[in-house]
Amino acid sequence: MKKGLLITGALLWGVFLSACSNENTNDVTTEEETKNEQTTINEKDQVENKEEQQETNHSSSVIAKHDFYEKFDGQVEHIHGLGYMANQHAIFFATHDGLKVYENGNWYKTKGQNNDYMGFNAVDKGFYTSGHPGEGVDLPNPLGLKRSFDYGQTFEDLGMEGESDFHVMGVGYFNHTVYLLNEMKNSKIGAGLYVSKDEGQNWEKIKAENLGEKIFSLAVHPTKSEIVAAAGEKGIFLSKDGGQTFELLTENKQGTAVFFSEDTLWYGTYEKSPMLVKYSIESGEEEEVTLPKMEQDAVMYIAQNPQKESEIVFATFKNHIYLSEDGGNTWKQLVKEGIIQTFGS
Repeated sequence: MKKGLLITGALLWGVFLSACSNENTNDVTTEEETKNEQTTINEKDQVENKEEQQETNHSSSVIAKHDFYEKFDGQVEHIHGLGYMANQHAIFFATHDGLKVYENGNWYKTKGQNNDYMGFNAVDKGFYTSGHPGEGVDLPNPLGLKRSFDYGQTFEDLGMEGESDFHVMGVGYFNHTVYLLNEMKNSKIGAGLYVSKDEGQNWEKIKAENLGEKIFSLAVHPTKSEIVAAAGEKGIFLSKDGGQTFELLTENKQGTAVFFSEDTLWYGTYEKSPMLVKYSIESGEEEEVTLPKMEQDAVMYIAQNPQKESEIVFATFKNHIYLSEDGGNTWKQLVKEGIIQTFGS
């Protein structure tokens, strides 16, 4: 049984590495620094801001009418993140050759800025990312930390451009707190787990006690910046003290994905077969979500529509994409091994 787990874990890890070259496999170093700072007033402001934005009526076809996007019928491969940015119903997929978007049954892609996105995180105003510039794109290589609040047309530099490529990064949807796992020392930060609460101006080293090795996914709570989770080879890890200490939530399972809604940590694991679990942040109760049939595959990235909680999307290690509009009771396959599927077929 143990041998089977190790073989399967190596298989999934190999698939992940092939999709994201030079993935971080270093241990997280620790130092006694950082103070967990976020006042109750700030948290209330963020919740109120979230509620106001959720009440806003958005166009049902934002991307279809956007000058920076055009129809797309190619393959959706090498996904490095996904999410519902800027509180739109459209789903954005970060790939090695730009953004791909699913909206109202149609697929779109960016006309320019077709960058190799890594560490992609959708937020209420746009997205944060790292990675490498695409062909013909006039940006430093690697990108360092960037953000875009205009659907990827332009980018604001938040530091370390030309120095670092952050594959493992999490950003809070409303609070914009950035956690990242830095593989190699650069001019601003050393190796290890760091957090910034001011758009990359200042960084704090995190102790990260009990955080396992080979972490390849981070998630930050949308409004409470002290809550962060990680998925890695040894399982799913949760911290409620700003990453100072982590608790292992799983036993003998490889962690594959993490995502936060306001009350829930969604996480994916693999041990002979894939699992998707809803974990209550307050009570610790767990509920398994029924997945579609998958062979030697697992949930790699997952997101929930902030405007419609019953809508969930996930991508797998083998380039499958599934969408549920009823809270995970049934699933529709949008992409099969990178190939876009036609509705009703």
